[in-house]
Amino acid sequence: MTMKLGLIAGNGRFPFLLLDAARAEGLEVVVAAIKEETDPEIDRRAEADAGVTVHWLSLGELSRLIETFQKAGVAKAVMAGQVKHKQIFSSIRPDWRLAKLLLNLRTRSTDALLGAVAKVLSDEGIELMSSTAFLEPLLAEVGVLTERAPDEDECKNIEYGLGVAQALASFDIGQTVVVAAQACMAVEAMEGTDATIERAGRLMGSLDESANGDAEREPPAKSPTAPSTLARRLTVVKVAKPKQDMRFDVPVIGPSTVETMLRAGASCLSIEAGKTLLFDRDAMLKRASDAGVTIVAARR
Repeated sequence: MTMKLGLIAGNGRFPFLLLDAARAEGLEVVVAAIKEETDPEIDRRAEADAGVTVHWLSLGELSRLIETFQKAGVAKAVMAGQVKHKQIFSSIRPDWRLAKLLLNLRTRSTDALLGAVAKVLSDEGIELMSSTAFLEPLLAEVGVLTERAPDEDECKNIEYGLGVAQALASFDIGQTVVVAAQACMAVEAMEGTDATIERAGRLMGSLDESANGDAEREPPAKSPTAPSTLARRLTVVKVAKPKQDMRFDVPVIGPSTVETMLRAGASCLSIEAGKTLLFDRDAMLKRASDAGVTIVAARR
């Protein structure tokens, strides 16, 4: 009997990559698609592949998620794709099970919230697996990944940024900081990495608001009215949490990360080897190298 894998699909390409990897191993996949997050393209994948079924549910429907997997005979599941933490505090209406879970949390950090969801799933006979279980080849290896290595100033930014980012991650607040001339320009909270980088670009006066994701656009020119006390180049430092739970909230970078950096005037990206997933690796690294951006990965 073919094993059925449950896939709790958030936004972005992560769910599709995991779906393809699981199908390549011959697993049937039961997708729990989140109405507020998942790309509708997932339906077309199911239409083209009899081994994939999709069930749409709201972010607040924890009981329905469990019932969907149990009826399908799912005993193992993975979470893939971002689910914006701020959604929990917006207009989402939790069902009784999720409401009870939220009331019993001491804090509503990502780890606390998703860890509690994982515990509920486990109690119902559904084991939550590592989100990288089928995607190990996509994890960053140690070293300089682009043509250019960080220069002296960027290395100083990385060293300073790592201390700030690791402290931030230890409180489960965010995993990304943006630094210029060893000064912290922006820290990540619920808004996500790209929004954090953009905010730093606005503070520096270097964000190109007109780019709109144009893949051919070069890094923005320095604004003559921008502050002159700091170097214009921004360094982005993204880390895993000290005790990163690989079942959820794994650091991810991709082409959109590089494009956002270019719009914001960032020239360097530091990530954590072995704990950061690289999406569209070849295209991302080529774009970065062509634009003079350096990406480096190290073990912490």
